[in-house]
Amino acid sequence: MAQFSIDASHFGLLAAFYYYGYAGMQIPVAMLLDRFKTRYVVFIFAVVCGLATLLFTYTHHFYVAAFSRFLIGAGSAVGFLGISKVVSEWFPKAQYASMIGFSFTFGLMGAIYGGKPVSLLIDAYNEQNVATTLAIISILIGCASYVALRSPKHVVHSAPEEKFKMANFKSLFSSPAIWCLALANLLMVGSLEGFADVWGVPYLMTAYNLTKGDAAGFVSLIFFGILFGGPLLALLSKRFGNYTVITACGGGMALAFIVLLSSSHYNPVLFSCLFFVIGILCCYQVIVFAAGSTLVAPQSLGIVVAFLNCVNMLGGSFFHTSIGKIMDLFWTGTLGDNNLRIYDLEVYQYALCVIPICAVVGALIVCVMAKKRAPALTANSIA
Repeated sequence: MAQFSIDASHFGLLAAFYYYGYAGMQIPVAMLLDRFKTRYVVFIFAVVCGLATLLFTYTHHFYVAAFSRFLIGAGSAVGFLGISKVVSEWFPKAQYASMIGFSFTFGLMGAIYGGKPVSLLIDAYNEQNVATTLAIISILIGCASYVALRSPKHVVHSAPEEKFKMANFKSLFSSPAIWCLALANLLMVGSLEGFADVWGVPYLMTAYNLTKGDAAGFVSLIFFGILFGGPLLALLSKRFGNYTVITACGGGMALAFIVLLSSSHYNPVLFSCLFFVIGILCCYQVIVFAAGSTLVAPQSLGIVVAFLNCVNMLGGSFFHTSIGKIMDLFWTGTLGDNNLRIYDLEVYQYALCVIPICAVVGALIVCVMAKKRAPALTANSIA
């Protein structure tokens, strides 16, 4: 905000551009992964992500920064879809949820070191040096994938014309169940992509006078909870069903945020437990992908996962933009150094209330969807 002299709305917009790129490239990347070898696609997109990070790091123009954020999101789009593709090639469908949960857990370790560790590195060295190092690592990951990644010998690649028929897309996207699942996924993602990714650190600093490093440490506990949440929720979904687990996660996240936003006293033990539990519940996304995989034929799995992830990441842009605009709407007019806006605690609380409200709505959508699908599932099991 200081570098570009922007308010919360523009900061939210800058954050949202990552999700525009990420979401917009989901289906194209899924098509590329079906058409070409995974290692080629991962290599190209990882290099794009690294180069865009360098552009974002050294620019002093807001619009260039927004464009580079878009490219970082587009380059990152291959991360989860590449894993999904490799899992579908190397493991049977019965193990899909478990392996995606494990991969999801391992991948989100990056968000853990992206919190307090990176904050400490920035304090010790320089934000440009740290960002440059991360950009180089992204490029090296792409090169390593090109060298090491292989497809199993038993995989038979279908002709492209057999995979990309418009009729298949029309039947896929005309499914009310998939759209309901996608909408619920979007509404429930605020805990992770709205709070943990951007707004959690400034909220904790404002509410409890924490340092940036300490606030980032608390937020990192959300990602630490994700380490355990993927496999745990995958096991629970086998026992209680996908839709029951997703609904419970939505209600649990809403309740956790009500406790967080209404707490007036700093309690590190309570907050540590609260953020850890939120992290576990954020892994509902793994179950959404597993539930979506049961709604389509195996050959459409990559596209439906891409679509669900696309809508999910659009939730990030929705929450960042909405929270920023609500904060500017309730801004009391206080200015700090360099005429930067200072937002009171009540302003943060008003804006962040959108997260539990949307989580409840998303959980209700899944609950209604489960009740409507119950007769069909019962008939199939009897047959």
